[in-house]
Amino acid sequence: MSASTVRRLLAEAGLDKVSSRRSPGETARLRWEASHPGALWHGDVCHGLALADGRPLRIHALLDDKSRYVVALEARCSEREEDMLSLFLAALRRWGRPDALYLDNGSTYSGKALATACARLGTALVHARPYDPEARGKMERFWRTLRQGVLDHLERSLCLSDVQQRLDTFLLRHYHSQPHSSLFGDSPGIVWEARQTHAVCEQQLRQALTLSATRRVSKDGVVRIEGQLFELRQGFLAGRLVTVSHCLVEGLAPEAFVEHDGRRYALRPLDTRLNGATRRPPRREPSAPTSSTSFDPNAPSLSEETPHV
Repeated sequence: MSASTVRRLLAEAGLDKVSSRRSPGETARLRWEASHPGALWHGDVCHGLALADGRPLRIHALLDDKSRYVVALEARCSEREEDMLSLFLAALRRWGRPDALYLDNGSTYSGKALATACARLGTALVHARPYDPEARGKMERFWRTLRQGVLDHLERSLCLSDVQQRLDTFLLRHYHSQPHSSLFGDSPGIVWEARQTHAVCEQQLRQALTLSATRRVSKDGVVRIEGQLFELRQGFLAGRLVTVSHCLVEGLAPEAFVEHDGRRYALRPLDTRLNGATRRPPRREPSAPTSSTSFDPNAPSLSEETPHV
């Protein structure tokens, strides 16, 4: 008997690993939805076929619970926290902040930067229960619609920009304007128009996505932040523990600075080639020491200048 057959028989008998984690009272489910558009956003990633250049295709989306409106949909080649932050940032600038964000437990949605940003913006960050895909039913239903309408018909010769164009066209011409069964015949676009907007300014975004940590400056003035090397030109800080802050708003490229003793010093990306071609200022020649007194030991002594009386 094969291992897959054994796992199937155990699952049918309720003896598999996932079923054993659940008590009998937790199997009942209730249909629910958010109170108003903008109250809750779902976030998830869908895997597609490889692109023409061999890179993987990952579709990132944010879906409003009440209206089923897709507030953000982007085709990328990775599923890291930086991708989620970029998607979330674009949606915040366009639609304002939601009351809550509902995500799974993957590393893409469990980083410190996302949790800090949600806390500072006043958005509750909620993670689904592990090993419970049914709790993500609304997002899974959208992925099925997207596969049937777009992903299953994509050619392998397409590049990332071509895929993004087809996704935008599908949302504009089909999904947002078509009646939805869970909306009693209304379309997601119509229901989304009644949303409650919580606008977010650029200053709030910058404060929300500015992270701080303690780092030790190397002897050559280098600091590592999120895997990138930055240099500090203030030599007196070499070897010291400092507070390093970096903002992830500007295109997700860290804009970093050091805070020490109430002052702020800018950090810039390390460029070893530029440093190697930079001329150092010439050293000053040591000057002859100047005497602080007018005494000259070679001058005649006082006894020779003044006769004895």
